[in-house]
Amino acid sequence: MDGNIYSKALEVLRDGGIILYPTDTVWGLGCDATNPEAVARIYEIKQRSDSKSLVLLACDMDMICRFVKEIPEIAEQLVEVNDQPMTIIYPDAVVGSREMSDRHSLAYNAVAEDGTVAIRIPLMDFCRNLVHRFGRPIVSTSANISGQSTPGCFAEISQEIKDSVDYIVEPSFEKGATGKASSIIKVGLDSSIVIIRK
Repeated sequence: MDGNIYSKALEVLRDGGIILYPTDTVWGLGCDATNPEAVARIYEIKQRSDSKSLVLLACDMDMICRFVKEIPEIAEQLVEVNDQPMTIIYPDAVVGSREMSDRHSLAYNAVAEDGTVAIRIPLMDFCRNLVHRFGRPIVSTSANISGQSTPGCFAEISQEIKDSVDYIVEPSFEKGATGKASSIIKVGLDSSIVIIRK
């Protein structure tokens, strides 16, 4: 894929901005998951409490290993055999301080209060390449005001959401998205599994 299609989105992400972009599931509001100020803006746009955690996207298991202290073996097995959008909640994220952002640790407000973090490796080339080029996880939360219905495609996203972001990715890249949310599986260090959403 031509690198130019990524350049503006990457520039906005690096500057701490918010993008509206297609994922392998639904359209997402995205930002640098290591930047607490950018993450705070996502909560503002969604009009949602930051006591709730967000889903992040990573390009591969190597990236996840940099931001999660210990990967349960079962998680690697699930990723290996998975052929549908699947978000895994990992224990013990590498979290930065409230005082300063650090590109080697996740923003404190991007993870749950118990230190767990929800991460998905997207099954879409555009998304995976975007995260790979960015070099660290990107927030991916549905492009709607909290409590309103999740838009399945670009045409269903409210003007209020579109007006609140710094850059909108070309809508033609939504091809291949499922239009519905991913499954969510929580894994423990003992390789226990809890299905949160099928």
